[in-house]
Amino acid sequence: MLELFDEDFDAMELAEGALALNQAINPETRVQWAEKELHRLLQEAELSLVHEVDEKQRFDALLRLFYHQWGFSGDREAYFDSANGFIDKVLERRKGIPVSLGALLLYFGRKLGFPLKGVTFPSQFLIKVEWYGEAPQYINPFNGEYVTEHTLGAWLIGHKGPLAKLKPKHLEETDNPTVIGRWLALLKSALLREERYTLALKCTDLALSFVPDDPYEIRDRGYIYQQLDCHQVALTDYQYFIENCPDDPASELLKNQVNAMSGTQVTLH
Repeated sequence: MLELFDEDFDAMELAEGALALNQAINPETRVQWAEKELHRLLQEAELSLVHEVDEKQRFDALLRLFYHQWGFSGDREAYFDSANGFIDKVLERRKGIPVSLGALLLYFGRKLGFPLKGVTFPSQFLIKVEWYGEAPQYINPFNGEYVTEHTLGAWLIGHKGPLAKLKPKHLEETDNPTVIGRWLALLKSALLREERYTLALKCTDLALSFVPDDPYEIRDRGYIYQQLDCHQVALTDYQYFIENCPDDPASELLKNQVNAMSGTQVTLH
């Protein structure tokens, strides 16, 4: 099973870690193809930028290459599609969401020597560019456009409410394990929406491998087991949540669910 928080993982590029996560969830993930495609595109980028001398102009050329010539873009039509969280599919479709597009942009940018960092801003993933001696700049990976701190403040208000204020902590670099933890939650939600319960269960098992007693993750696992007709296991997970989170509004609903399920025939798989 993939260890999400070991030192080796944090030493990977985010896109490489995401591929490892993708494969742990779905063994059919085309890891070798994706690695070859990353290498091919990186070589293409090196050749494309070879005549650019000024670092900022080189970076702007990378952005043009990534978003215009290669055609990567945010998936506006199916934002919550699980394909947007699988790196091989993002590479194939040239569509993604901020975290998957950002992981790819980080991969190419850092391999080419640009001072890029990932930021898990409350509303979405960002790329931070830190030129020596200058204030940081921020890029929205969804479309490759620069965003000002004023705009980020507006995003924060839209996300957290009118009293929210932009603080330095919101713009700090994020380590890979934190990003992958959020990526895992995102994939689980997408797979649940698509009723792909077997893959969603793998997401839950991975999450519980590093937070074994998380009652909310156990509650979600119970829901997945219920959909898979594993009622006895689902009952056990629901009861665990009810006992550990008695004041959560969901507990009352789950009590009714447990009572209803207790009267059904138990199916074991």
